[in-house]
Amino acid sequence: MSTAEARAVEQAVDTDRYPLTGPESAEWKSVVSRTRHELRSSGCSILPDFIRPAHQDALRRECAEIAPDAHYDVETVNAYNIDIRTPLPEDHPGRLTTRRGNAFVARDRVPAAAIIHQLYTSELFKRFIADCFELPVLHELGDPLSGLVLNVVRPGMEHPWHFDTNEFTVSMLTQEAEDGGVFEYCPNIRSARDENFRDVRAVLTGSGEHLVRRLTLRPGDLQLFKGRYALHRVSTVKGTRARHTAIFAYSERPGVIGSVARTKQLFGRVLPEHIEAEKKAVRVDQLLD
Repeated sequence: MSTAEARAVEQAVDTDRYPLTGPESAEWKSVVSRTRHELRSSGCSILPDFIRPAHQDALRRECAEIAPDAHYDVETVNAYNIDIRTPLPEDHPGRLTTRRGNAFVARDRVPAAAIIHQLYTSELFKRFIADCFELPVLHELGDPLSGLVLNVVRPGMEHPWHFDTNEFTVSMLTQEAEDGGVFEYCPNIRSARDENFRDVRAVLTGSGEHLVRRLTLRPGDLQLFKGRYALHRVSTVKGTRARHTAIFAYSERPGVIGSVARTKQLFGRVLPEHIEAEKKAVRVDQLLD
């Protein structure tokens, strides 16, 4: 990252509250300590007004300008993002389906000068996020489409219950809905060794309300989330304004590229890099998704 790019990030981020340039400072250690505690206890931590209020309108505007480039494909899905025709037992939660109406702007449609792109590629930001997740280092995805995306949920649509492919997710609301569009999640509802189908089914059928937590997010808030083991969704967006969220995808290992099927589902296209990577794919666990 150049000096100019680093300066742009420091200007956009409230470095008084979140000192990206001071990893040895008391402020850094305090924020990281609190974030780690929240991630351990509930799998989610919110850093409010991570982007300075003076820059939040630019953040919203930049993302709104690329939102029309989102790939839309309303389809019937299940919580595991697997083919709904997959043979499963009668009471399996994967048999419960809903409409997925959210859309994604791929990384290659995000301008390099945009605040979210500068954040995603910032070494200062990556070092801070890695420390919060108690990891030695984080890498940008090698995927030319899914490393950095803008999630768009139009009025009348939702991002239905699902699990993330990545163990952790970093995101930032850039435009809130007029109504609805609430982030809901069930922390640690499954583990790498236990799918816990009973509780997952309870949430999907509406009888597991006691397992659900809800968050009020505002534009400029940074969200750190462990979504591999937490069932989560964005409820139906209401009103006339779409909900926009930037998603920063990182990995503990370099060169990670998404699967052909998942990439096609999200972006409506795949590139040669995805086809080549599919030949070498190795799973890190045996979870359904």
